Amino acid sequence: MSTLPEKTIERLSMYRRVLQTYQDNQSEFIYSHELASLLHLTPVQVRRDIMLIGYSGTQRKGYSVKELINKIGDILDGNERINAVIIGMGHLGKAITNYFNTKRSKIDIVAAFENDSTKVDRIISGIKSYHTDSLEMILEESNVTIAILSLSPREAQDVTDRLVFAGIKGILNFTSVPLTVPEDVSLENYDMVTSMEKLAYFVKEKIRDENSL
Repeated sequence: MSTLPEKTIERLSMYRRVLQTYQDNQSEFIYSHELASLLHLTPVQVRRDIMLIGYSGTQRKGYSVKELINKIGDILDGNERINAVIIGMGHLGKAITNYFNTKRSKIDIVAAFENDSTKVDRIISGIKSYHTDSLEMILEESNVTIAILSLSPREAQDVTDRLVFAGIKGILNFTSVPLTVPEDVSLENYDMVTSMEKLAYFVKEKIRDENSL
């Protein structure tokens, strides 16, 4: 299978989470329009994405929920587990680690890194926390390919440069600063500040519209 579009990968991840909840409710089949409705998408978009991964349902029953979950899992997870590390174990870092440690995921967060001496050489959220000075050494020993950044923005680019030099292939950036990485490194930014400001803007617009009626 050729490389799938980025947006399709994002939607496949959302499909799987919704389908897992749907399956927990004892539902064996789902139609494209039902899945689309749950995610505010169009049925055409859902069918196109599912066709891209080589799966098809039946006109009478729709998609098998279990089979579709497994098919998406084959695409997103593959056969091998991936090791990741997290840099910054504040409240956000702990929440991210707890989430992945409790989900049925093939992504294993195997180590954390901190500058705060009170958090070094401790088990936090089920994983060992090391000082950032030992970053390169632990990465070399742990076969890590993904790093999650939840540290201070002023340290983000410097740590990113170290991660790239150490061979990290993917970075999930939870800091508020844009990062520079070479083309052979995948970068995903999650900007909570921008998301909140965008949300606040549209909420204010809705309130203003309601008050004008």
